[in-house]
Amino acid sequence: MRVLLLGVSTRALAESAAADGHDVVAVDYFGDRDQERVADVRTLQRDLGLPSTAAGLREAARLIEADSLVYSAGLENHPDIVEELAEEWVVLGNGHAVLREVRDWRRLREFCREEAVSCPVTLFAGEEERALSGRALKSGRWLSKPVKSGGGHGIRAWDGEPIDESHVVQAELEGRPASVVFVADGVESRVFGLAEQLVGCAEFGAPAFAWSGNILPLGLALSDDGLLLRRVEEMVARLTRRFGLRGVNGVDFVVSRGSDNTLRPHLVEVNPRYSASMELAEAAYGVNVFALHLAALEGRLPAFSMRERLVAGSFGKAIVYARGPVTVGCTDEWMAQGVRDVPSEGQRIEAGHPVCTVFAEGGGREECFDGLRLQAVARYREIEREREKCCG
Repeated sequence: MRVLLLGVSTRALAESAAADGHDVVAVDYFGDRDQERVADVRTLQRDLGLPSTAAGLREAARLIEADSLVYSAGLENHPDIVEELAEEWVVLGNGHAVLREVRDWRRLREFCREEAVSCPVTLFAGEEERALSGRALKSGRWLSKPVKSGGGHGIRAWDGEPIDESHVVQAELEGRPASVVFVADGVESRVFGLAEQLVGCAEFGAPAFAWSGNILPLGLALSDDGLLLRRVEEMVARLTRRFGLRGVNGVDFVVSRGSDNTLRPHLVEVNPRYSASMELAEAAYGVNVFALHLAALEGRLPAFSMRERLVAGSFGKAIVYARGPVTVGCTDEWMAQGVRDVPSEGQRIEAGHPVCTVFAEGGGREECFDGLRLQAVARYREIEREREKCCG
């Protein structure tokens, strides 16, 4: 089957689809070099002369011949475009009606209240007074977040100004940022990975609140006799039943201890499509995410349980962000060293934008994180050498 992948970045999904035996054509914002090893790649601006937007992805799809379409990050925020795509394509994933529901924070807030799912206090335009009267602004405990969120971009500390309909004010929770990935058939669900989320990590040049990577497994998941895992599984099950989620999905959450001193997940965001930590689950557990996705869409869920799938060591990935404007030099060595999302030689990358993705494994969380940090240091040194060469 020739499958078209659309999204901000499609490299990891393309690798999974190719490993499952599919002929892959991918259109995204970056067109990274390593993706060319597994897919026919088109970059929106460089190859197609289209804007790097959801509308650009829609226009690009009209230029491609394939049997079906799978969307990744970015298009979950545009159910109208997914609806248009479904008029011309077999879209393998959650439909536009599901996206309109699960990506609407008003409906998600209602769901959390009705289903007793913990989530941060979330306020909309016209409700800001509840934050002003509830907590002192100087506490720094409130964030302004875009409704069409992704990767932590656009999040900032809220200083009390009125917000518009494109933003929410959300309480900032103390605890460990985490994510769960699962597969669902619209009624039932199976968790196949839990990971720590790395957020705003200076080691990787990340802007404040920006997603910086993941480390799998989440070391807390099987503590307390697996109580946290059971609570996450129940949260995922309720989301699946309420919104009819299908295929592979992800949920971002924060882990903290409740008044009873047990670990509890607090739902932050639902990502009803392929998400970034899934390739770590592939590496750790030997599953193929694209195969799981297609099987679930046909109503077939895997039988495994996370309680039975222990993994030795830790698997991590981190996004290396540009600390200043970068013009990329030769990246042949990056390809050979296992770096992913590798930019092309001569590509210009602005400060605060992703340069590449690095990976590491370790006997535990700290060893894995140190491996990621050293990988990032190596990339920064190479970038600096290239800058000196150009300026010298």
